[in-house]
Amino acid sequence: MRPDIVPGGTFPDFALPDHTGEVRTLSELQGSDPLVLTLARGHYCPKEHQQHREMASVLQPKTAVAYTQIVTIATDEHHTLQEFRLSVGAQWPFLSDPGRTVQRALDIQEYTDPDHDPMIPHTLVLKPGLIVHSVYNGYWFWGRPSPYDLWRDLAAATREIRPDWDLSTPGLREAWDSGDHSAFHGWDRRAADAAARVR
Repeated sequence: MRPDIVPGGTFPDFALPDHTGEVRTLSELQGSDPLVLTLARGHYCPKEHQQHREMASVLQPKTAVAYTQIVTIATDEHHTLQEFRLSVGAQWPFLSDPGRTVQRALDIQEYTDPDHDPMIPHTLVLKPGLIVHSVYNGYWFWGRPSPYDLWRDLAAATREIRPDWDLSTPGLREAWDSGDHSAFHGWDRRAADAAARVR
């Protein structure tokens, strides 16, 4: 992995076609939420199926209520990518990179598999702005994070980015009572929308 892709670094904002064929950027898919990003070998790899099935069954149901996004990038062509996504029960975006753009940009060619020429699989947790929180190298399966490892990382990342993580933090109640909702996730957008309507 490129030496700047470490906690505190910024992950590149790749633009790739998703499983529907629409070109999407990582920043667009992330929005203002934490993002779990998997860089996958592809549909052919049973390790990918195992990891993605676990993410789909354990982590995916919680992401909607936890304001968290998931994205997978794989080297599969469009139709194989669709099969991969469906076969593991994933509902999050899968991005197709058969040209190995990500592999080359991050220097993660798995040179021990010349037949498939995949990326060395990695899983990352990214804070808003594609800021790297944690990186896992999954060349060996035990190097991949479990859903509970990701839960721990997401809790830590969310604690860092949400001022309203602990409602007993001094000043938060006073801000709320005064009508200043800028520190409260979700409420900050409602306040901005209301102000825009008044103009």
